Amino acid sequence: MLDFEALVEPLRPELHAHCYRMLGSVYDADDALQEALLRAWRGVEGLRNQRDARAWLYKIATNVCLTELQRRKRRVLPHDFGPDSAGDVPPGQPVAESVWIEPYPADAIGLGSGFAAPDARYEQREGIELAFVAALQHLAPNQRSVLILREVLGFSAAETASMLGTTVASVTSALQRARVAVAERVPERSQQATLAALGQDGLAQLVERWVSAWERSDVDAMTKMLVADASFAMPPLATWYRGREQIGTWARSTSMSGAWDWRGVFTHANAQPALGFYSWDADAGAYLPFALNVLTLAGEQVADVTAFIVRAAEAPEPEAYVNFPREPFDRRALHGAFTRFGLAESLPA
Repeated sequence: MLDFEALVEPLRPELHAHCYRMLGSVYDADDALQEALLRAWRGVEGLRNQRDARAWLYKIATNVCLTELQRRKRRVLPHDFGPDSAGDVPPGQPVAESVWIEPYPADAIGLGSGFAAPDARYEQREGIELAFVAALQHLAPNQRSVLILREVLGFSAAETASMLGTTVASVTSALQRARVAVAERVPERSQQATLAALGQDGLAQLVERWVSAWERSDVDAMTKMLVADASFAMPPLATWYRGREQIGTWARSTSMSGAWDWRGVFTHANAQPALGFYSWDADAGAYLPFALNVLTLAGEQVADVTAFIVRAAEAPEPEAYVNFPREPFDRRALHGAFTRFGLAESLPA
């Protein structure tokens, strides 16, 4: 009999990432992977040899995710939830239901770099970039699974058809439609290519300038680092802003008005640079977590910021979210956007 643990453990990180790509939620990925491995453990005696284990496990995990997708709505980012707002429009009531894509701690999961298989089109880390995962959520479940199995994981059309219980012709057709839909929603250049061109020193300098601008509430310095049509979103707030001028207007009247004292700690999320942002809390006498800001870069500028806020969205009045750093923690969001990334729950003065 095959050693189940020896079979599963080398594949666990990429299986978890697969579930995340399918579902857009790290917590849902946890549950889906657990269910898939339980099903695999129950059926391991039917596995004839170790050579077939990878495809067998992916078949089980994919079908668990497809079942889950039948039960709930797709997850999105604010950019896909509604139109952008003028900079002088304050944040409105958050959308508290689970509609938002969640950030992914690839380093903590142990996801490797490079291609998962010789025939893969996307590198493993390209396949968890925020724009790519968001684009996947717009695909029908069968198209989503086909694109991931073929383009990210490198399975053949015949293998994919066998996993999904369909025909090679159906797989080929679904893949063609999925490719077009994803290409319309992702940047031409991946974040992995952008980061490689920027280099570690270039990235460190960019992040230092970005954090410095926020800690000084220097709106002009911040907006100079943005591309012209940059976007700034803050789930669970549905409100988001596009363009240097609108982002600057919003920042000047809210987050960078000088009312809040910020500290930023560098990390990675979705294989992209990210910052754990902390706001000063006088009662606690410490800086407390506010949001995990995932940066999407274009050359040496910032093209998009998605700030995953970790404060509770239960206040009934919209005015509370103008002063969002004063709201209590959402413990689930805090764990998902700070603890999982190895970020501290407070910083000293």
